[in-house]
Amino acid sequence: MNIAILLLNQGRGSGEVAREHAKYLTLNGNKVYFIHPKVKKIEGVHSVDVKLHTDTMPVHEYLPAAKKSQKAVSSMPFDEVAKYVIDYENALESVINDVDIIIGHHANLTAIATANVAKKYNKPYTLFLHGTGIEPRHHGMFDDSVWELIHKSIVEANGLLVTTEYVRDMLVMPLVNVKINKFKILPCGVDLDDFYPGKFGNVIKKYNLPEKYVICPGALTKVKGPQNIVEASKEYADIAKTIFIGDGELRAELEKELGSRGRFLGFVSSEDKANLINAATILTAAPEKKEHFGIIYAEALAGGTPVVAYEGGGVASIVIKETGILTERSNKILGGTIRDLLLNQATINNMGFAGRKRAKKNYSYTKIISELETWLKKMI
Repeated sequence: MNIAILLLNQGRGSGEVAREHAKYLTLNGNKVYFIHPKVKKIEGVHSVDVKLHTDTMPVHEYLPAAKKSQKAVSSMPFDEVAKYVIDYENALESVINDVDIIIGHHANLTAIATANVAKKYNKPYTLFLHGTGIEPRHHGMFDDSVWELIHKSIVEANGLLVTTEYVRDMLVMPLVNVKINKFKILPCGVDLDDFYPGKFGNVIKKYNLPEKYVICPGALTKVKGPQNIVEASKEYADIAKTIFIGDGELRAELEKELGSRGRFLGFVSSEDKANLINAATILTAAPEKKEHFGIIYAEALAGGTPVVAYEGGGVASIVIKETGILTERSNKILGGTIRDLLLNQATINNMGFAGRKRAKKNYSYTKIISELETWLKKMI
């Protein structure tokens, strides 16, 4: 197959999913055109840059830095969105004659561009609907005229991809009346070689870490909930330190609050992130909003690291009772649960083993891409 993958921007979570799809689809012998502004080269993949008419990057939600150079599509008037749509259409049209099917990411202006070009050239298309793209509409955002076009693009798509039932049932279907058989649930994949039990290189020595620690990866922003983990750590600090990886505006405040109960390592390399998760005793997170999927939980499972986290959203599709514990959305209960698990090494070992087994079965890119290929071929 010849496949075009269109993104709004480089992205983080959804962007990484799209990059891995492009890579593995190419390895399977497909020709992939990977399209977004300021696109970077992926080996074997045909990169296509979206030439924007402005220096302002359209985004789903503001990233931790450079707000002045970003603008959320959900806050744009119709005329502003329309100009961006043309930019994305031009990039997609430059390769459309060599494309069998298009995958547009997000319920956003990329959905409009995908649908417009697909209809113009009579090509099938699917939209990968991530929670971050569609969630603003639940809060009354998006110009109504813009949302009308996004809605139409979703309704007329040949198929719809989502990572979890939660995204389908709680975020998409309440806003868009489409039949359930139009959806394909395709979880995020994990690199099972990078995230591997016992594989942690020299990170313990490099970061001067104790043998036992609890890890909390993610941006240090209120919505990601690091403040909840700092508070929860009071319940188990005498047993294990809490190590935070990631950065954000809350860092200075949280470092002061955490004190001697743990450390903040800031941004680390992808290799170090994987090794730090593999080496951790427990991975935890307590986001303010419900996670749509939560790639860190799947990474922990692959690394043989049990998860203790807040319940809600799509997390329950990843973390089951054999691989971790989902708690009430209470810092004290979360911290107490971590403490209880830290005192039970046998359960930690069993959960780690079960987690790796579950990751191999459900989050292997080989399996995920095979499912995606089969599903796409039916539309061509």
